[in-house]
Amino acid sequence: MTLASTANTTSRLPLPGLLALATAAFTAVMTELLPAGLLPQMSRALDVSAARVGFLVTLYAVASFLAAIPLTAALRGLPRRPVLLGALAGLALCDAVIALSSSYPLTAAARLVAGVMGGTLWAMLVGYAARMVPAERRGSAIAIVLAGITVALCLGIPAGSALAGLLGWRAAVAVLAVLAVVLVAWVRWKVPGFPGEPAAERVPLRRIAALPGVSTVLSITLLLLLGHQAMYTYLAPFADSAGFGRTSLVLLVFGCATVAGIWLVGVLVDRHLRRTLLAALALLAAAMPALGLWAGSPAVLLGAVAVWGVAYGQAPTLLQTALVDASGPANADVATSMQTTVFNAGIAAGSLTGGLVLDGAGATALPWTTLPPAVAALAIVAAARRHAFPLRRPAL
Repeated sequence: MTLASTANTTSRLPLPGLLALATAAFTAVMTELLPAGLLPQMSRALDVSAARVGFLVTLYAVASFLAAIPLTAALRGLPRRPVLLGALAGLALCDAVIALSSSYPLTAAARLVAGVMGGTLWAMLVGYAARMVPAERRGSAIAIVLAGITVALCLGIPAGSALAGLLGWRAAVAVLAVLAVVLVAWVRWKVPGFPGEPAAERVPLRRIAALPGVSTVLSITLLLLLGHQAMYTYLAPFADSAGFGRTSLVLLVFGCATVAGIWLVGVLVDRHLRRTLLAALALLAAAMPALGLWAGSPAVLLGAVAVWGVAYGQAPTLLQTALVDASGPANADVATSMQTTVFNAGIAAGSLTGGLVLDGAGATALPWTTLPPAVAALAIVAAARRHAFPLRRPAL
């Protein structure tokens, strides 16, 4: 398919192309996180400790963190679809190397390169979806693409771990390589091509960061991830401290609730972005005191986790849609690369903060650690009525 000149003149969603991008998001999440579920098998095969296998997940995240902004800026002038195809082909090659490797250094190097490919991919997906549809359907398109993350977390990782149990971890990783190859063909067939930015028209990174609303959306992203990750990373010890030992059930409830949140935001984001985000942050903030005060009741624990999951499931789509609105679709790749970096910084800061609180004050203090950033995010969104989260969304 060539450049789609009619992409912004129809209100119909180009589902085959958007589903291809959603599957790309799924593949990136699976590539990043699946080794965490394969620690014992990979440890034996590579003759290293489980901790060193866990470090493979860290390598991927660090590479994505470091590569997202500079690589996206360097590739801005190139046609978009070849860059997307290159990132997917890179993931396929890295997964194939990992599936065949018996050397830890080679596996680690492949994970680093995969992280670079993943960082490039994440910086492109939301902006690509935004350019494929008219402005009034932008939020719905982004929700479809980001649903790939939820499917990976709720279904993909458990399925990959089960496949590894049946056929071995190499088979599970090889499936990801094959999926990425299939995606190359799917994207080439159903995702339209868009030109890169001519050098004379490229807005410098510092000017994109300074656009009204961009820094506000990025600050909300940081606050949300810091608070969420401080609690979510240590959900297992929190559930144990509440006397509810079935952590898998708690995680299942959270995962299913995020699916409900994704569905809900797909219905609401294009018409009620501001109000939906305010409601999601308010629900997140309300769930934390419930967990802090009454988690000893299984019904309250699971109910509060479900509310938290519904709220969090909506947030990525709402924030990325707001960021595209603030930056404009032409600058979306660079703005999204900034958000990718902030997102990973929030994950790291939240995990570190939660760990310090867990060691110092204990698991029962975790909800009260999440509450302040959630309330701060809610207050900032409420105040940002002009640019980041305006009362009326701009028609770009």
